[in-house]
Amino acid sequence: MLLVGLPGFVAADELRRNVFDDPFVQLTRALPTCPVPEGPLLTEADAKAQAHGRIERGTSCFRAGRCRLPNSYLYDKEIMPRVQKAVDADGRFDRTTSVWATGQRRWVWLQGCVGSQAESQALETLVRGIDDVEGVVNELVVVPDARSR
Repeated sequence: MLLVGLPGFVAADELRRNVFDDPFVQLTRALPTCPVPEGPLLTEADAKAQAHGRIERGTSCFRAGRCRLPNSYLYDKEIMPRVQKAVDADGRFDRTTSVWATGQRRWVWLQGCVGSQAESQALETLVRGIDDVEGVVNELVVVPDARSR
């Protein structure tokens, strides 16, 4: 029995979770005061509303002959470890950034805090160059004093 409206109780459709199991990883950890992004959390109602669009977007790449896999969301669990490896190997971002990445249909969302606009652009460029990445959404926030920490 679900007791909606009573303190401490939440309706099942209001619970937010990673319904579609989209990869969400922390790439760097230098700024402990940087707020952790929400990630790909959805309510059941949001998931139901997005399901049809995700199916269409996921399969259109294959139908158009641009993807080797039948659904573009199948790439995400392969792409995200490559993103992590590229950021780690680059070495420019481990002391002045706290960045998370979400993968959805060969697109990577970058969120978190960086020390400068140049770092933000460099991270975006780095991730955009990774094999199978179709696009990058840069939602990074510049925290000017990050370099002094």
